[in-house]
Amino acid sequence: MSDEGIRLAKRVAETVPCSRGEAERYIAGGWVTVDDVVVEDPATRVTAAQTVALLPGAEPVEPAPVTIVLHKPAGIDAAGALALIAPETLAASPNAPGSRYLRRHLSRLTIVTPLEPEASGLLVLSQDWRVTRKLVEDGARVEQEYVAEVTGAILEDGLARLNASMRVKGRATVPLKASWQSEARLRLAGKDVRPGQVEAMCAEVGLTVKSLRRLRIGRVALGQLPVGRWRYVPETERF
Repeated sequence: MSDEGIRLAKRVAETVPCSRGEAERYIAGGWVTVDDVVVEDPATRVTAAQTVALLPGAEPVEPAPVTIVLHKPAGIDAAGALALIAPETLAASPNAPGSRYLRRHLSRLTIVTPLEPEASGLLVLSQDWRVTRKLVEDGARVEQEYVAEVTGAILEDGLARLNASMRVKGRATVPLKASWQSEARLRLAGKDVRPGQVEAMCAEVGLTVKSLRRLRIGRVALGQLPVGRWRYVPETERF
């Protein structure tokens, strides 16, 4: 063998032993280590002196598409949110204890629940077409929950107006469920809530939104996820 070595997939196929296709699936799934470091590229060259091994529980299956929830900080845009998805910002999740970060989880990862840059809170990113269909194509039927810190004096009928349909940016909104949590904090829940809508609705009743945080989308809640951290959404957790 030359000093350049051979393809990792070939080495795995010889070592296990298994077919070349199975070897590539082991590697793509993040189950193969070279000198104790996970390597995900089947074309990586390895030499005879290097140690190639399978991790415990390895299976030769194509990794499933992932869905991620991020606690987006206020003040960052979509590009900044995507940049936060990294192994060092992955939060431990009791709901998905077996989740392992793979580089391929960043491929075609799409934000399916946009938030305005000034807002913080729950952001969903997914590779799964089923989640995309649920939250984009059918998103108008999925309830969202927000908390807004506000200033100003609300109009006498302001709360009633927030709970009714309004005309915002040329369209009639779906009636929300709005209530006071404190003198300066509003809780709002409703369907088909679009970026900028809460601020515009509050402005109509004399309030200025100082901060906005999304707490929930459907049945998936932000919970105790720290700001700037993310977690995987397991198959058992549905929106």
